[in-house]
Amino acid sequence: MAGWIDSHTHLEIFVRKNELDAVLDRAREAGLEGVVTIGTRPGDWDLYRRIAAERASFVAFTAGLHPCDVDEGWEAAVAELKRFLESGAAPAAVGETGLDRFHLPADEEGAATALARQEASFRAHIDLATARGLPLVVHSRGAFADCVRVIDDSGFDWERVVFHCFADGPDEVRELNRRGGRASFTGILTYKSAENVRDALREQGPERLMLETDAPYLTPVPHRGKRNEPAYLRHTAAVAAEVLGVEEPHLAEITTANARRFYGLAE
Repeated sequence: MAGWIDSHTHLEIFVRKNELDAVLDRAREAGLEGVVTIGTRPGDWDLYRRIAAERASFVAFTAGLHPCDVDEGWEAAVAELKRFLESGAAPAAVGETGLDRFHLPADEEGAATALARQEASFRAHIDLATARGLPLVVHSRGAFADCVRVIDDSGFDWERVVFHCFADGPDEVRELNRRGGRASFTGILTYKSAENVRDALREQGPERLMLETDAPYLTPVPHRGKRNEPAYLRHTAAVAAEVLGVEEPHLAEITTANARRFYGLAE
């Protein structure tokens, strides 16, 4: 029987707290057969490459600059990312990258400057993914239409795009799917207030679905309020199976196959 893959997590915090082995052991005990740890800044790329090399059968990694980490030095960071991609083991994807309107400066001028930098960085990431033949992990918060516009403008292959931590509704996911892209869902699915996200899951269906924790964030019910970790993917998966009206083993088989194909992971 297929296990689950946490298609988007952040392992750095568990390394810093000397908890990585315990966290990954709990993930295996919960039925996971792999995790993808997502790079968000230069300081974690080498760490994740090393973790993936040491645990190649269980951990894959990506490299990117999170939009909330895009500042006046973003061009140097993207140049560093280019060098990183050209040396050593290749990541499974570029990202996460994208646009985030939620954490912009309060003043109008500062917000416009920050968003312009984010978009320039996003476009540079797309160019790197194109050049290296890698898929793209997109962070979109309050910026769905703009993210879609940027990707459309780039000509990037939508079949290789995932909008992670999807928190928009069925209309938006329909636009993704129409283009060939996909949404990935987190523990938000388990929150009472998130009916629009469950509607989006129903609209997409299981065929393109990947599941994620985005740990250590967005802890699902019944552990909400605690720090998230990959083992808790099972709670999100249980709700996803219920929403879609499928058995959990069948959903595990589909979502794991989807994650392996998207990220190019070995069986």
